[in-house]
Amino acid sequence: MKKIILCIETGTDICSVALSEEGELIALRESREGHDHARNVGVFVDEVLTENDLRPEDLAAVAIGRGPGSYTGLRIGTAFAKGLCYGLDIPLIAVDSLESMARIAVEDYEVGTLESEDWSSALLCPMIDARRMEVFCSVYDTALNTVSGVEAKIIDENSFADLLAEGRELFLFGNGAAKCAEVLTAPNVKVHEVAPSARGLCKAAYEKFERGEFEDIAYFEPFYLKDFVVTKSKKNLLEAVAKSSNK
Repeated sequence: MKKIILCIETGTDICSVALSEEGELIALRESREGHDHARNVGVFVDEVLTENDLRPEDLAAVAIGRGPGSYTGLRIGTAFAKGLCYGLDIPLIAVDSLESMARIAVEDYEVGTLESEDWSSALLCPMIDARRMEVFCSVYDTALNTVSGVEAKIIDENSFADLLAEGRELFLFGNGAAKCAEVLTAPNVKVHEVAPSARGLCKAAYEKFERGEFEDIAYFEPFYLKDFVVTKSKKNLLEAVAKSSNK
């Protein structure tokens, strides 16, 4: 029986659900309408299963984009994936969200929608917007080997200087790429349109399934990269001070 894997990516403002068979994409649902993932993810899962005449019991595993990304988005997707895995008694697979974007870029090159002057030496830099000029990013070669690991990076005119000095094309993509391209003006910096998507998880999830690389459902946590910090508004703080002084 062919392995059907459900893939979920909710680490940004895009809610994306894909269904794969032996690593190949067979269905995709996405919404770019903001952080309404809690409502959309279940609907999308039901839709991709229904249109392929499948039941949840037909799934071999669930794959989740592990981050980095939005704290809330990652929590929603992870909780949903864990619930399915618990209820169906199937494995949970985690795929790095930046790697999945790099895989999409490679697929785009293979089908001709990404053009390169020298693909064999090119570098791929997926970027997820953090704040201001900060992004979550990593760098891969076109064989998907890691050149620079995942980091929270503040972008300025000197970012990636060592890599750019080699003259290799550096493709920036993801929802953090556009703002970085305004600062990185070297001629070998190229911007390509790749959004975080569950379709980028399909092949990686199947490879992990074949190797038996599963997560502990009880203890798995998304990769936030940075701690989630709750801040109080200045208005509320001033009100608290005023109440304290009036006692």
